[in-house]
Amino acid sequence: MIKFPSRKSFYLIILTFSLISITSALYIEYILQYQPCKLCIYQRFPYIAAIFVSFIGFNYFGNDKILLATIIIFTISAIISGYHFGIENSFFEELISCTNNSLELSNKSELLKSLANNLPVNCKDTTFKILGISLASINTVLSILIVIISVRTLIYEKN
Repeated sequence: MIKFPSRKSFYLIILTFSLISITSALYIEYILQYQPCKLCIYQRFPYIAAIFVSFIGFNYFGNDKILLATIIIFTISAIISGYHFGIENSFFEELISCTNNSLELSNKSELLKSLANNLPVNCKDTTFKILGISLASINTVLSILIVIISVRTLIYEKN
């Protein structure tokens, strides 16, 4: 039988995992100089929320509402990262804000001005991979696993 952590330990694991995820994303962006797309940025918001919720959950681990908030946060994370994964693999059309096709090429000065500005990274382009797997796909799988473990903890574990 699989041994699951207690609620208090679970919140500590989520807190640590979220801090590592945000720190890694910032390291990849600012130290390794990989520019994130808009969906990559959006995927960070649930982790920031999870840091606060898991900190509260660690201190008030008997409250089911905090566990429900964790389930909602990581469901949102799975939806955002799953959508990003779908865009990367051409399952879905990308948002207009994710493309960098909005250049006006008829005027040379406008083209030079737009090239001087940082163009947004296309959400379809996977610029950083770990062992050949995109960060969006890793985030999707991990978010779904956290939701499953959270639901299992909510249903089966009594404080």
